[in-house]
Amino acid sequence: MQYMLMIYSDETAEATMTEADAQAEIAAYGAYAGAMAQAGVLVGGERLCPTSSATRVRIRSGKTALLNGPYADTREQLGGYFMIDVPDLDAALHWAARCPTAPHGTIEVRPVWAM
Repeated sequence: MQYMLMIYSDETAEATMTEADAQAEIAAYGAYAGAMAQAGVLVGGERLCPTSSATRVRIRSGKTALLNGPYADTREQLGGYFMIDVPDLDAALHWAARCPTAPHGTIEVRPVWAM
């Protein structure tokens, strides 16, 4: 079954990381993605640009409205995701707990609705 691991963290905290800390996090994510690939569970994943670069599209009363980000005043923002294919929720939760952001952010695990 496929699950999306959505990675939420504080963009402002990430923006203040030292270069050494940023490089360490990049290396940790490389190892994490490598471990998922080696285990044969990785379907895909990407890092997202900051919320300040996002645009939302809404249709209200037949009219299109474009809204530039950021949108919600929240402590954490969606910063990236991994799509994995594992036997069950327990396996998905195992991989989510290994995510480098888990100790200081939130990993939302959601099953993919097969169409």
